[in-house]
Amino acid sequence: MFPAKKFTFYLLFTLTFLRAATSSETNQNFNLTEIAENNYVHLGKHVSIEDRGNDDIANIGFIIGADCVAIIDTGGSINIGKKLKNSVHKITKKPICYVINTHVHFDHILGNKAFVSENTNFVGHKDLVEAVNQNRDFFLTQFKNNLHPNATESDIIGPSILIEKPTQLELGGHTLTLIPFATSHSHSDLVVIDNKTKTLWAGDLIFRERIPTLTGSIKGWLKTIDKIKEFDVKLVVPGHGNIASSLDEALGQQQDYLTLLLNKTREAINQGIFINEAVQIIDKYNQLKWLLHDYQHATNVSKTYIELEWE
Repeated sequence: MFPAKKFTFYLLFTLTFLRAATSSETNQNFNLTEIAENNYVHLGKHVSIEDRGNDDIANIGFIIGADCVAIIDTGGSINIGKKLKNSVHKITKKPICYVINTHVHFDHILGNKAFVSENTNFVGHKDLVEAVNQNRDFFLTQFKNNLHPNATESDIIGPSILIEKPTQLELGGHTLTLIPFATSHSHSDLVVIDNKTKTLWAGDLIFRERIPTLTGSIKGWLKTIDKIKEFDVKLVVPGHGNIASSLDEALGQQQDYLTLLLNKTREAINQGIFINEAVQIIDKYNQLKWLLHDYQHATNVSKTYIELEWE
């Protein structure tokens, strides 16, 4: 039997899902669910970035206010961005006033081009402009087909509004709080909270089911997790994986993994174990049963080892 609180959430979530899934053609075409009032989420697939369908691996979506709409991440291709934009237009005629990118990674940002004609404002972490500039050649080389065959640097859209401290954006009845963080999962992470529904859009600061990808700082990420745990929110949209009904549910597995990674790598360094051996022995058997562990874990160990080696 479910505890009363969990059963109530499960019932409400199921009813919400059924309402969303039957009320609009959009949901049949693009796997879109209204998880809270006017908060719509498209869940990404659990495949690697080298697989077909790599443009649709991130959770993306939008929030509709009385005045306008805010997009939160746009997917890993112009095509996914267009599908997201079309989904918005099938549900509301309100203009899209903001596209908010939670960080620089391709699966969250390459769909931005689809929204340029909407005369929208692109919003991101204060360091996102530099991160985009540093990754333009990489995006064009590795993900050109996710843009288009004749893509140029102008097809990779960075932010025009930079977030340096907690900042509020008003949609009309839905005030969003954007909070930037120091280097964590990446070098340009921010989260979005819809204050009306207490829904946290965490970007890749939170992974569920799919193994976290470390490109920033493991120590920084763990500090950020401690800060996120203090938020007053009811629902959590991770960057990858299923919606969570609490921060404990959202963060538990990930915090355990990052802590294990930190401690075991630090032990290996103190024992004089070289990086190549550390990669082979640390969490060899995937203790927490992550999807794509074989694909990503060795890179996480290497990144952690390099960060801790001279501490």
